[in-house]
Amino acid sequence: MSVVPADVLPGSALAVDEPAACAAELGPRARLWPSLAAVYRAQLSRARVARIPLLFVATFQSIGIMILMRGVVDDGAEAQAVVAGSSVLVVAFVALNLLAQYFGQLRASGGLDHYATLPVPPAAVVLGAAGAYASFTVPGTLVTAVFGCVLFGLPLAHLWILVAVIPLAGAALAGLGAALGLLAPRPELATLLGQLGMSAALLLGVLPADRMPGVVRFARDLLPSTYGVEAFARTFGPNPDWAFVLGDLAVCGFVGVVSLAVATWAYRRAAVR
Repeated sequence: MSVVPADVLPGSALAVDEPAACAAELGPRARLWPSLAAVYRAQLSRARVARIPLLFVATFQSIGIMILMRGVVDDGAEAQAVVAGSSVLVVAFVALNLLAQYFGQLRASGGLDHYATLPVPPAAVVLGAAGAYASFTVPGTLVTAVFGCVLFGLPLAHLWILVAVIPLAGAALAGLGAALGLLAPRPELATLLGQLGMSAALLLGVLPADRMPGVVRFARDLLPSTYGVEAFARTFGPNPDWAFVLGDLAVCGFVGVVSLAVATWAYRRAAVR
């Protein structure tokens, strides 16, 4: 008489397959907001030491530009444009330039493979990194704005508008920087594109629009940070037109949503290659 294990009998096939099927079931996919918070905290702690010196560079750069422009522009609308543009330039330096370099290097070094193995949505990776980099711009932007107002004799009463300008302009510029870094075929090209974007924010955002040719003004309207600059500059007047301020902020927010969506698509495209 031979003894045959029960699990090899035809009638017991279901008994074997059922535990295997249960073991093969994957856990629930991570939700967006918890994943976003986790990526944001990881990026913030990772970049805190490396990015703080660059934040000082961005702040001193903007302050130096305002000092140089103090003897060139007149008071009034031109001074308002210089202070607003220099303040938003800090956001452009970090959120656009540095983020383009980061994603360009991440793609070239294979770092995207690490994020692709994690059960997190692609939008959480892009938004978490963009939010972490944009957070570094808050102190530098505030210092630049206060220094510019004191230097040009502008009122400090409406600086609270930066609570809306920084995240909206930061989202638009961070999405653009992430998309440039993810779409660039080489990290050197991503660095070049980030530098060109920051230079565009410098030339088109800091210089008064009234002194620009028509073609340059059209290019200025295409730059996402322009609407953050305009919203901030409008608040320096004695009676700000808040409808126009809200309109500029709405455009800046819309561009931010579109640019972050493009960056998420670019991340998906780069992660599967």
